[in-house]
Amino acid sequence: MSDDIGTIGFIGAGTMATTIARGLLHAGLCTPEQLIASEPREPRRAEVTQELGITTVASNAEVAAKADVIILATKPQVFGRMLPELRQSLRPETLLISIAAGVTNHAIEARLSPGTRVIRTMPNTPALVRHGATAVAPGTHATEADIALARRLFESVGIVEVLDESLMDAVTGLSGSGPAFIFVIIEAMADAGVKVGLHRKTAQTLAAQTVLGAAKLLIETGEHPGRLKDMVCSPGGTTISGLHTLEAGGLRTTLIDAVDAAARRSRELGEMTSRTLAGEFD
Repeated sequence: MSDDIGTIGFIGAGTMATTIARGLLHAGLCTPEQLIASEPREPRRAEVTQELGITTVASNAEVAAKADVIILATKPQVFGRMLPELRQSLRPETLLISIAAGVTNHAIEARLSPGTRVIRTMPNTPALVRHGATAVAPGTHATEADIALARRLFESVGIVEVLDESLMDAVTGLSGSGPAFIFVIIEAMADAGVKVGLHRKTAQTLAAQTVLGAAKLLIETGEHPGRLKDMVCSPGGTTISGLHTLEAGGLRTTLIDAVDAAARRSRELGEMTSRTLAGEFD
């Protein structure tokens, strides 16, 4: 455990908040006594306290009063009423880290006291098994130390990339939506396995492990994916025949279009959220 992290507070105790808390505890970065989360539903508070041993409260203001770092883990729709409440109780030295999709650093900074340090992040669902990918985008007043701390926190649930905020919609399209695309690919491969004679459970296990192993090979070797693909293909063999079918079916173009469509939709939803927040604060 590292005392220099201080107390980490969560506004909201949903799946991603508890995933991050679990990662911090597993990595030994915090003890349960260093974590506090606000949650309006009493049954959920009891569930989180029992599972993780952390403090849960009903009041956002209580979290703000105690935490050195606050992770905003609520839905974007509640930011309109949540940010003014935080402004009243937030300590000047507290760092805010948002995991809310579509809510910009500017939108948060504009509704809090001048100089508030804010960092926007975009984690993805594989954080649930500590193999997530999180993008970190610092706000106007965030320091290098703040960025380093955010990286340290989110590395407890996977890898971290520090990027300019203008790239967050691209991140959403690729790593945010990407797990769903991979699940479809795994399901299709498993269906294919069943078609050629495998039992469903065996086909799904082999398909999932093949994707996991291929990704691990790519990451650990640092090789270009095209080179690794070529290593599998022998002249006139089975793999090149299968790849010909993938190319004929437009798999590569379809995946590119899927990421592009998800990124564009992320941008549209972000603009809608910004307009909504602007209207609530006019």
